[in-house]
Amino acid sequence: MTVDACAALVERGDPDRFLAVMAAPLAARARLLPLYAFNLEVARAPWVTKEPMIAEMRLQWWRDVVAEAVPRAHEVAGPLHRLIQEAALPVDVLDRMVAARQWDVYREPFADDAAFEVYLEETGAGLMWLAARALGAPDGAEPVVRAYGWAAGLAAYLRAVPALEDRGRIPLVDGRPEAVATLALKGLMRLQAAQKAGGQVPKSARPALLAGWQTEGLLRQALRDPAAVADGRLQLSEFARRGRLLWQSATGLF
Repeated sequence: MTVDACAALVERGDPDRFLAVMAAPLAARARLLPLYAFNLEVARAPWVTKEPMIAEMRLQWWRDVVAEAVPRAHEVAGPLHRLIQEAALPVDVLDRMVAARQWDVYREPFADDAAFEVYLEETGAGLMWLAARALGAPDGAEPVVRAYGWAAGLAAYLRAVPALEDRGRIPLVDGRPEAVATLALKGLMRLQAAQKAGGQVPKSARPALLAGWQTEGLLRQALRDPAAVADGRLQLSEFARRGRLLWQSATGLF
């Protein structure tokens, strides 16, 4: 039950987020990796089985892990439990992260735009806030971090649209190019609002925001070329990816 096990899981299952962790200071990595491994385990729980009941049981197991005072002997649950205690992480936010993944279990589309936005709020924004909180961000920074996390979650979700469709899901309420462009613009507006208020996030917590280093580039591409989402072309060049991560890690800006 070590952080090394969490690092191995994230490296295999979430390579982009692993790169972000490796760009963070060593002390920050020990707190980010259990969270990111937890996110990975929860995110893939609905997809490891075709039986909805089993998927629901997997998600409930993680909800129990979060709620229990005694840690379980598990390579992710153990380090996560220690982090919850040490950083006083809000258990309700962790629980809502898991609960939101119930949508991934079934094939029904989101009821409406509001339901989709709540999904991003509880997953992408929730994870970003937990990461920042783990690194000492004060309560006052939560709206800024969540706005950035929502935009980052949207960018990542848009990249996943083709894979979700291949698995029989209806990922977007409205998949027409003009609707995708509107969604990308909404994400950019949240991103810009977060950037303007970025001074509210202390320097010590900035490594938590490295995971969103591709956000602006991806959303601008989706706004300019919304068909890239459905076509699976939504991605940055390797030069742009590496350059943006290097810039953000060096400056602390986002």
